[in-house]
Amino acid sequence: MNKNKGRSRFLVLCLAPATILFFVFMIIPTLNVFRMSLFERGAYSPNETFVGLKNFQMLVTDTQFIRSMQNMILLVVIVTIITFGFALVFAGILTREKIKGQNFFRVVFYIPNILSVVVIAGIFSAIYKPENGMLNSIIGLFTTMTDPILWKGETLVIPSLIMAMVWQAIGYYMVMYMASMSAVPESLYESANLDGAGRVTQFFQITIPLIWTNIRTTLTFFIISTINMAFLFVKAMTSGGPNGASDVALNYMYSQKDAGLYGYSMAIGVVIFLFSFALSAVVNKVTDREPLEF
Repeated sequence: MNKNKGRSRFLVLCLAPATILFFVFMIIPTLNVFRMSLFERGAYSPNETFVGLKNFQMLVTDTQFIRSMQNMILLVVIVTIITFGFALVFAGILTREKIKGQNFFRVVFYIPNILSVVVIAGIFSAIYKPENGMLNSIIGLFTTMTDPILWKGETLVIPSLIMAMVWQAIGYYMVMYMASMSAVPESLYESANLDGAGRVTQFFQITIPLIWTNIRTTLTFFIISTINMAFLFVKAMTSGGPNGASDVALNYMYSQKDAGLYGYSMAIGVVIFLFSFALSAVVNKVTDREPLEF
């Protein structure tokens, strides 16, 4: 009996610091965001006025907020699809095919992940530079350009952000999937070869199902983290411009806070939080399937 009590006390002492820190720095600030979304207050003013759901009603008619949400959703969907598609394909090729220098390719693909967003933003801003950027210089070798292509102009800024975000993320997930694919027994592929299954069939019928748990976990994590990454890339590369064409919800939230609309910015934060939570639940539900064992 005393032994069980001692064990319980030990577990409480181990868990208490983390629980207190989580409550103080996560739960309380989150609840405060919800509370502040119901008030009207300046960013640096202690005075606040209860306005109920007025801030949320304003969001419904705020065209710039709606546009920023659309941009955020577009980035989340397209970046996730492209990143995971290429990460899985590259991981499958480097794992199954006999390619020299596999470790070299792992390092090369992983390097962007260890760079800060500011560094990557600087690299791609130089690549996209209209006058002498790499992309326009390469295109100029094959055709005469009367006017430089504005890669960060209103029409191309979202695709330009997508390329930078995909380049940053592919390597990390490729390495993770390579580790999972390496654990798949080679005997399963040998049996599939005897049955006449090609590489593509084996990839979709053997590899993907057996690493699905890993895919599902990383997919949920990546989708939610992309909401934050989109904000960081936009802040570092475009600041939401030109004319709000690349603005995302988190960036718009900060701009409203800087404009003195603190309660309104907190309402935007609540919407983003609820959107992230709902998106996570939907992804978990859609990707739920019976795990396969080998």
